[in-house]
Amino acid sequence: MHLLYLDDSGSVLNRNEEYFVLGGVCVPETSVRWLSHKLDELACEIDPQVPTQVEFHAATIYNGRDDPWKQLKRREDRITVIKRVLLTLEGAFSDIVIFACAIHKASYPNQDPVMMAFEDLSSRFNIYLRNLSVDKKQYGLIVLDKSSYESSLQSLARSFRAQGNRWGDYLKSICEVPLFVDSRASRITQLADHIAYAVFRRYNANDLTYFNCVEGRFYQDGGVMHGLAHRQTYNDRCTCPACLTRRNAR
Repeated sequence: MHLLYLDDSGSVLNRNEEYFVLGGVCVPETSVRWLSHKLDELACEIDPQVPTQVEFHAATIYNGRDDPWKQLKRREDRITVIKRVLLTLEGAFSDIVIFACAIHKASYPNQDPVMMAFEDLSSRFNIYLRNLSVDKKQYGLIVLDKSSYESSLQSLARSFRAQGNRWGDYLKSICEVPLFVDSRASRITQLADHIAYAVFRRYNANDLTYFNCVEGRFYQDGGVMHGLAHRQTYNDRCTCPACLTRRNAR
C-alpha cells in the first residue's frame, strides 16, 4: 500500500494570487513511521517540553505570529525551519516521491482549481501505482487535510472510479475514496503542506528557496517529471521543469 498525503497552498478566491497548488508526498506504508519519526525529532528540537504541540504549517512558520514560531525573531531562522522540514526527505528511500499540480487560475476561469488539481494528481498517482510493478499490483490511498472540499472530492473520486476521468482513467489502483485527517495529528500531512507551499512559492512568486530543496524528489520516468504538473495556457514555452521535460521528450 502506498499513501499519497496531499495539502493545498494558495487561495481559490484571492485575486492577488495567480496560482492554486495541491501537492504532497507518496509514502509506502513501511516508511510511514520512519518519516513521521524524523519530523517528530525536529519538533523535539523546536519545543523539547511539548513537541506534540508543534505543528509544521509553512505559512504560519514564515509569518511568525503564533507560538512557537514567534520566539524565532529572525525571519531567516523561520525560513530555515521550513527548509529543514522539506529536507527530511534527503535521507529517505527512493520510493518516497512527491507530487504537485499548480493551477494558473486565470487560464481556467470557468473551472474549479481544486477539482482540476485533484483530478490531475489522482490520475498521476494511479499511473504511478500501475507502473511500479508488472508482477504484483500495487494499491494506494489518498490522504488529505480536512477542508470544506471533503464531500465534493469524495464524490469526485467515486465518479472517477465508476465512470473514469477526462482521460478515461478509472483509478483502479486507488482502493478507496480520499481519507481526510486533522493535520495536527499527522506529521506527513504537515510535510505535504510544506511541499505544496514550496511549489506555490515557485510559481506564484518565482521563489525557488523551498522548491530547490525537493525538486529531485518529484516522480520522474524517462527523463520526464511526471510528478509535477503546471496547468496554464498563457506560455507554451514555459521553462519550468514540468513543462520543459515534457517538451524535450516529444
